[in-house]
Amino acid sequence: MSLSMHAASVPLFQQMLAALGGVLAKADSFAAERKIEPAALLQARLFPDMFPLARQVQIACDFATSVSARLAGAEVPAFEGGDQTFADLQQRINATLAFIDGLDAARFEGSEARELVLRPGTPKERRIGGQAYLLAYGLPQFFFHVTTAYDLLRHNGVEIGKKDYMGAY
Repeated sequence: MSLSMHAASVPLFQQMLAALGGVLAKADSFAAERKIEPAALLQARLFPDMFPLARQVQIACDFATSVSARLAGAEVPAFEGGDQTFADLQQRINATLAFIDGLDAARFEGSEARELVLRPGTPKERRIGGQAYLLAYGLPQFFFHVTTAYDLLRHNGVEIGKKDYMGAY
């Protein structure tokens, strides 16, 4: 039995985004309990040249959305930026989940062999097969940003662990 592109992507995005939402909820409570300005966590970085927590969450959501859309042959939706609060980030996660939940698994059929064009018409244009796109590009990018968001919060004292990172599976 082979693993479908849908099964290798959407359920994983759903699990990890739900877990990320749980981690953010714990961070929001952590800030309130300790009377920490939420912006201190939302703008936290491990080093000055990296994106802050809020942007890490946005990018994770963007990868879940764009990878799923491209594999399903759907238009990649654009979500507004400017997430400034934990509630905004939860809304972003919920919108991402609603989008990927709405993609029919049948639309992913054959996507492993479909050629995808990334950044079309730019000097960074790249053509890549669907399977390579998912396994070598999309999932690693997604996990990088989810993990970085987790690490930023853990580094700042939020009491979270592997169970929080993994969520329900």
